[in-house]
Amino acid sequence: MLIVGCDFHPSWQQIAVFDSDTGEGNEYKLSNGDGAAEQFYRKLPAPARIGLEACGNSQWFVQLLQELGHEVWIGDAAQIRASYVRQQKTDKRDAMHILKLLLENRFPRLWTPTAEIRNQRQLLVHRHKLVRLRAQVKNQLQHLAMNQGVQKKARLWSQAGQKLLRELPLAGWAASRRANLLELMKLMDRQIAELDRALEQAAEENPQARLLRTQPGVGPVTALAFVLTLGDVSRFPRGKQVASYLGLIPREHSSGGRQRLGAISKQGNRFLRQTLVEAAHSVVRLDEGFRKQYQHRCHRKPKGVAKVAAARKLAVRLYWMLRTNIGYPEIVHIESSPMVPLVDHGQTETLNGRSRLQQTGAKDGPAGLGKP
Repeated sequence: MLIVGCDFHPSWQQIAVFDSDTGEGNEYKLSNGDGAAEQFYRKLPAPARIGLEACGNSQWFVQLLQELGHEVWIGDAAQIRASYVRQQKTDKRDAMHILKLLLENRFPRLWTPTAEIRNQRQLLVHRHKLVRLRAQVKNQLQHLAMNQGVQKKARLWSQAGQKLLRELPLAGWAASRRANLLELMKLMDRQIAELDRALEQAAEENPQARLLRTQPGVGPVTALAFVLTLGDVSRFPRGKQVASYLGLIPREHSSGGRQRLGAISKQGNRFLRQTLVEAAHSVVRLDEGFRKQYQHRCHRKPKGVAKVAAARKLAVRLYWMLRTNIGYPEIVHIESSPMVPLVDHGQTETLNGRSRLQQTGAKDGPAGLGKP
């Protein structure tokens, strides 16, 4: 079997090839733009195992390899780099290092989503980008209004506020700018409304998303984004791994028996982390249990810290809803009951028991009540 370590770049790639049958090895530099890379992989006997780092602009390459029948392994770029101790970094060394990890069975392979999941992710990302662009347009309109002494804030987008905005005495390019921005906002409102309907339909057709929407405050965007980002939840043994995967755990630099914790790591899916923090606002209003814990934290911590802690608790609860296939409010009753067992892994645990362990030192539990 041929094993290939690939250091991929958008315009070219450096590869190291090893034949496990003959023990021969070769190195190649292939150009992507002129078709040399595609010709090489089409001639490569299938199936070959090809490993490369997770990077952008490589989807076409991965799809090509899968269509040709090759086995594609996507690796964690940070872990691959951390396992390389030498100070000399070149493309040839990177390709050889990836090949070495593959041969030694130390390659940090990542879970890869299916084509259907990637397609639905594009729906979420497209809507997210349009919402951000619309926010920028609204900010510019607010600036024009405030320069004329009008401070309506959110009321500027009501019918009365819109009428007042159009009647502002602007002249020259300021009036032209207002007209163009209002036209852009109208266009984006229409496009976002279409995407919202598509998201609602996709969330309704997904049974896991429907399950998560039983949690008060969780809408179609949060539910679908959580399902599509986590994928197979069984790959996470505990809720702590989910919080770490989303970058909702604190940085830590502990040594010599002294623990030093910082702000959250933010290592993970930025879009889902932001979505969970936004959803936590609604969940705190609608879920009494969340509201009590949020208000309790606000007495001891800044509100920003309390919001992030609520987002982590929400992420862990949604994870356990998917893991146990139990919706709201039954999942709350399980969290508060010491007699209901967790998912069976050969030993009996309880949600409430893990919460008590967490309070005495452990930092994880299905209720997500770790140190914020």
